[in-house]
Amino acid sequence: MGCFTFVKVVMVVFNLLICLAGMCMAAAGIWVTVNKDSFIKNLPPFTEQFLSHVNVGIFSITIGAVMILLGMMGCCGAQKESKCLLIMFFSIILIICIAETAAAVVSLVYSSYTESILKAWATPGLKEQYGKDQILTDLWNSTMTTLQCCGFSNYTDFSESYYYKHNGALYPPTCCAGPELFPCDEDNADFSHVVGCFKQIVKVTQRNVDIVGGIAAGVTAIELAAMGVSMYLYCYLDKAAT
Repeated sequence: MGCFTFVKVVMVVFNLLICLAGMCMAAAGIWVTVNKDSFIKNLPPFTEQFLSHVNVGIFSITIGAVMILLGMMGCCGAQKESKCLLIMFFSIILIICIAETAAAVVSLVYSSYTESILKAWATPGLKEQYGKDQILTDLWNSTMTTLQCCGFSNYTDFSESYYYKHNGALYPPTCCAGPELFPCDEDNADFSHVVGCFKQIVKVTQRNVDIVGGIAAGVTAIELAAMGVSMYLYCYLDKAAT
């Protein structure tokens, strides 16, 4: 009985944390939805073209609401010793695990399309807003300076852009490898061969693959633990009922 009580308490605490995380995500989604000038809408991946198809705020609110309901279901199932709620909790976590596995497989299979998809989001922002929108410009400048890159693919992302047209057919300084190649016109940018930021981000990700893998393994372990705890409680109650 002591083991059952301990597992029951662990289940309640774990699901309270899920509820808290869901509330935080829902609150962030509400903030993004209400605040039309939210900084997230100025980040390179979240261009107007992307936001016209995906509402980040609504997506966050939905995920947050699901997490809250899931946490409440787990808490109530453990506290009230309800086999129905426990098996529902187990089933939902199992579906999430399967969906995550499927998403991982799809991302590996279609990894070659990742660059083209991200480019379709990032390039319009560089073409139309870089040099005009101060927040987006500062974000890209910080990214290009830190990673020593230029644009998303290379300097051609700025060709015929707002910045290009309003700065005498010049490219951002980071597109030229050194002050001796200033002014950064097309010839100097082409000679510099500064790589795009996407390639640099891939390199950074590859260098930190252990961290990314550790996070993924941690999430998977938590999900498996939640499934194990809920199934233990279910089996215990089922056995006690007979």
